[in-house]
Amino acid sequence: MLKHALQSGIAAIALLAAAPSVMAQDLMIGLRAGPDSIDPHWSTLGSQAEALRHVFDTLVDVDETLQLKPGLAVSWTPLDNTTWEFKLREGVTFHDGTPFTAEDVKFSIERIPEVTGPMPMTLYTKYVDTVEVVDDFTLHIKTKGMAPSLPNDFTRLFVVPSETGMDARNEEFNSGEKAIGTGPYKFVSWQPKGDLVVERYDDYWGETSAWEKVTRREIPDDAARVAALKSGQVDLINYVPATDYLSMQGDSSLDTFVSDSIYILNIAPSVKDEEPQPIKVNGKEVEGNPLQDLRVRKALDLAINRDVLVNVVLEGLGTPANQLMPEGFFGYSANIPTPEYNIDEAKELLTEAGYPDGFEIDFTCTNNRVPGDAVVCEALAQMWSRLGLTVNAQALNGTVYFPAAAREEYTMTMSAWGTLTGEAAYTYGALVHTKDAEKGFGNFNRSGYSNPEFDKLFGEGSQTLDEEGRRKLYEQASEVAMEDRALIPTVILQSVWAAKAGEYEFTPRTDQETRAYAITPKG
Repeated sequence: MLKHALQSGIAAIALLAAAPSVMAQDLMIGLRAGPDSIDPHWSTLGSQAEALRHVFDTLVDVDETLQLKPGLAVSWTPLDNTTWEFKLREGVTFHDGTPFTAEDVKFSIERIPEVTGPMPMTLYTKYVDTVEVVDDFTLHIKTKGMAPSLPNDFTRLFVVPSETGMDARNEEFNSGEKAIGTGPYKFVSWQPKGDLVVERYDDYWGETSAWEKVTRREIPDDAARVAALKSGQVDLINYVPATDYLSMQGDSSLDTFVSDSIYILNIAPSVKDEEPQPIKVNGKEVEGNPLQDLRVRKALDLAINRDVLVNVVLEGLGTPANQLMPEGFFGYSANIPTPEYNIDEAKELLTEAGYPDGFEIDFTCTNNRVPGDAVVCEALAQMWSRLGLTVNAQALNGTVYFPAAAREEYTMTMSAWGTLTGEAAYTYGALVHTKDAEKGFGNFNRSGYSNPEFDKLFGEGSQTLDEEGRRKLYEQASEVAMEDRALIPTVILQSVWAAKAGEYEFTPRTDQETRAYAITPKG
């Protein structure tokens, strides 16, 4: 009996000693937003891509500063003005054991236009004309004219097996039946607005993850997400609110990680002839659209105190924005002046435009896309009230906002956009260029903005292989768009993550992604 009890006690002690290492094999992350589908071709949203890259790989990858690096493609080379050659990684298998080949990439490119999601992925394949499989590990991609930024676009080209089938439905991915990738983790389960659970794929071609199992828990409420970390329900969280970040700096039980981001909160004033939501003066709908007048758009811009937005509203976690990309990105123009706050000049412009007493306008924003979007939305409404405007501001969950924005149901909006490819073609081609379904431009132009001068400069840039020549044309196009107030950028956001103190090695990314396989335990 004594011997049996002693053995049981030793076993129990051994089990307790082993428990931390066993527990360390699981990672629980609390996130502000998760995927809306497990189909990687369903939506361009950053939270969608961030989640699904755990299961699916992209053809080209980027490091934490958005520099291109090999993904499923190990190299890419322009053969002539309209042909790119991609050499693919050998020895890669999908989670069901099927070998990865060029046919899977060809299928994935051709599938994207066939998927009807809320934010079309054709943004990333707009330059593709045809795809030719040369052999199992070589692709030749013919483009519609010159496409110098094609590898940048393919950082969001998620690859699925060719056996997926063109008729694969959203629910088949969500159930896991079609959720088969080549990524570092295999799909286990997903609950919309709940947990995405994945487990380590031991035959992954890349570096083996430290975690056997990862749970990505969607906790949209900021206070609840912070509470979940402090109570030990999750190991790490993203999008720490500015107010909590200040208090966390004095909390020895927590580590914080801060990074500049690529995300800018942009205002999009609709310049269509007919507004989806009427603009009113003294309760009566006005004739025409005041936002078509550049003086009105300039007045809106001049009435924004970006220093207050950064230092007060965002508690210092941001910088003022004067264009649609951060400084240093390809196409950023040093000639665009720093935005100034001048309420008196703004009032004069509004008076000149015929609205001395302002007007009433609806203003719709996201409330869970990025940190601070809802509070910035409310702050802008208050700033514009000093201009004499009555602003009906509402901040909506992305599941409501984005489908309605895609249907162009709003008169003036604000949401975040990040230049994920690091260059102007991605952002200005999607947000500012005149809508052109054939060329794939203006996919996310919801405002009806159109300027032939901008389109000409941008079009020339997109067809210029010489890097410096292309940069100059993109800079000129940026200057035209910003002078026009095609969109009105407000602030570039910073991101904060928090985790249990001393337990994790984590390098923040400028694209704000939280990649579990890039997180490692300390020691």
